[in-house]
Amino acid sequence: MLDVVAVEPASGGLAALAGIATRRDAPPVFVKAFAEPPDEDVFAAEADGLAALRELGGLATPEVILADRNLLVLSMLEPRPGTESFWEQAAHVLAGMHLSTVNPRFGWHRDNWLGRRRQVNTWSDDGFAFFAEHRLLRWLGEPRVEAALDTGDRAALERLCGRLPEVLPKQPACLTHGDLWAQNVMATADGRPALIDPAVSYMWAEVDLAHVWTTAPPPEAARFFAVYAELTSLDAGWRERMPIIQLRQHLAVLAQFDQDWGAAGLIRATLAPFRAR
Repeated sequence: MLDVVAVEPASGGLAALAGIATRRDAPPVFVKAFAEPPDEDVFAAEADGLAALRELGGLATPEVILADRNLLVLSMLEPRPGTESFWEQAAHVLAGMHLSTVNPRFGWHRDNWLGRRRQVNTWSDDGFAFFAEHRLLRWLGEPRVEAALDTGDRAALERLCGRLPEVLPKQPACLTHGDLWAQNVMATADGRPALIDPAVSYMWAEVDLAHVWTTAPPPEAARFFAVYAELTSLDAGWRERMPIIQLRQHLAVLAQFDQDWGAAGLIRATLAPFRAR
């Protein structure tokens, strides 16, 4: 990377610093760093996740040029087109990954990162226990979460975790992107959907679906949900489950950022039926 002549800041991400590096004798590249790296394996874990999406899931991802303690360098992707047909294609590739990577256990062969916080992926045979322990309750010790949620909120979350088998259907584990909001959906040079910024694990497919559903997808993404539901034979009640599954992401946002973009209120609203009466 000695041929870099300029770096232009890139917007869109929340946890890391990013830019587009212009090179003297080669195509530009995307560069990502942290002001203070949360741990030495953060970019190695991200590179591992990109490889898994590509090699196991059959998805397009950027090429990893460099991944070390301080820096992640990726090949450039294109902005996604604002068309329904693009999102229909995205539904096909995501459904294909979810359906073709069913796994008997929940977790991953290593921990990785969701933003600036470690995502624990210890193997489990029980999806409800895995989701409760490693995707919901693990956030309760975070200082920002403790400050934002009161005793009743925390008790309601614990009560929900105990009732997960009642409120969610039993689902198999499959390879999931793990941080699938619209900003992480881009395009290849020939217009195919491509994904960035993974926090992969073998988990319920609806973790990915919930993230797209609840984070203000663009209007043209409406066909994504209809096509995905048809391809995966989703039952009629899937929309009602989305707020509960997305609690994991709202808690992660609350834990990491001073501005929570309404996450605390959404958490309380979702937990309302589980408060003691």
